[in-house]
Parts: sequence; structure tokens; C-alpha cells
Amino acid sequence: MLKSQSKKAQALTPPNLQKGASLKDLQTKIGLTFSDQNLLKNAFTHRSYLNEHKNYKGTSNERLEFLGDSVISIVVSRYLFEKLPESPEGELTQVRAALVRTETLAKIAEKLGLGAYLLLSKGEEDSDGRNNSSILANTFEALVGAIYLDKDIKDIEKFLAKMILGNWQTLAKSAVSDNKSKLQETLQRKFHQSPLYKLISSWGPDHDKRFQIGVYLGDKLLGKGLGKNKQQAAQKAAENALAKIITDRKNTTNLKSDTQL
Repeated sequence: MLKSQSKKAQALTPPNLQKGASLKDLQTKIGLTFSDQNLLKNAFTHRSYLNEHKNYKGTSNERLEFLGDSVISIVVSRYLFEKLPESPEGELTQVRAALVRTETLAKIAEKLGLGAYLLLSKGEEDSDGRNNSSILANTFEALVGAIYLDKDIKDIEKFLAKMILGNWQTLAKSAVSDNKSKLQETLQRKFHQSPLYKLISSWGPDHDKRFQIGVYLGDKLLGKGLGKNKQQAAQKAAENALAKIITDRKNTTNLKSDTQL
């Protein structure tokens, strides 16, 4: 019996979790106990871990992240649809975007201490991957995906009510309008068009990758940005484009004539 309990404890605490972290403690924290403990572990398995552990039988959390992203979107969308019956589609979209953006989800993940439970490569660990906003937001999405598969939509609604929906107004207000949103609003107002973001190049190892993103209006390059992830690079590109538009009114005139050709 003791031997069996010991094996179970080892399964809940993989070898490279942050010291003192236990998936059993996490389940107590979120008020949910998983029927499939491997599914929970999968939610915290970063792809970099697989590169250094070739014999590891599990998969990365990217598929769960994909599922969780959709689950969060539908639950938040329905909540806002019912909560704000007089709000037009544009306003609902804006509020939802504030609630599900990387920065918002990363803050929630940080409050839950999700970084401590991640399985990471040494390189990702050394580059402070446990505190990386993009990784934390993705991990929260993966956790939601895992809860959805292990439980049901009612459990997800309760979980997200506690994490996001119960505090949605404060979260929406604290989500400062980012550069991408500002650029979107500016271009829509001036040219009735939306910007397009394209990956120009990427380089470096998985644990220290760099991305260069360009933002375009039609075929015209407005700005470029560099970042440790695509989201960060896109924000930088939008910031670069806004700086050009604000400081050079002639540039906006040229843009308008170009887009009307």
C-alpha cells in the first residue's frame, strides 16, 4: 500500500517541477481533482521538455492549448452576450479581446503559480521560461483544455467564473489598449482597412528564439518589430508603425493615396 502511494506521489510530482511544487497541491488550489492525472501533467509539458527527454512517452501541451483557447473564447463570449444585451458586436468583441489576451491570461496564470508546475528544458528554464508571459498564457489555455476533457463544460464555467468572469470589468479596464488595438483603430478610422501582420524571419534555438514581424496596409509595409515571440514582435511592429504615422502626417497622406489606387 505504501509502495503504491509512493508511486502515485512520484507521478504527481515529475522530477523537474520547481522545488516544492506538486500537481496535487494545484488541484487543491483550483478546487478540482482530475480523474486522469496524466492529462493534467500533459497540460504542463512544454515542447522544449520533449527535445531533451527523447524517452518521454507523453506529448507537449500544444493540442490542449489549442482546445483551451477555443473553450475560453466560447464561454467568455456567451457570458458577455448574456451580460451585455444592449452592447453591439464591436463592443462585445473588444471586451472579449481584453479578457482573453495573452497579458490577461498570463497574469491569471501567474496568480495561480502555474509556472512552478511546468516541465521545461534546461535552456528554457535558464532563460526564465517559468515567468514568460506567452508560456504562462499558453499553459493556462492548456489547463482549461485539460479540465474540459476531464470534467465537463459546467466545471469549466465555474472555473472561468472564478478566474475571469467574476472580475471581468476590472480585468477589462486594466487591459490597457495595446499598440495593435491602437493601430487597428487608427487605420480603420482613416482608411477603413485593417492591418495585416506577417512573419518576416525567425532565428535562434527553441529556448532563445527571435521573431521579426512586419505590419502592412495592403502591400505597404508600415513597420517592423522584433521579439522573443510572435505576439511581442507584432506589438513592436504596431508601435513602430504608430510612431511613423503620428510623427509624419505626410506619410499618412501617402498611405491613403496608395490604398486608393
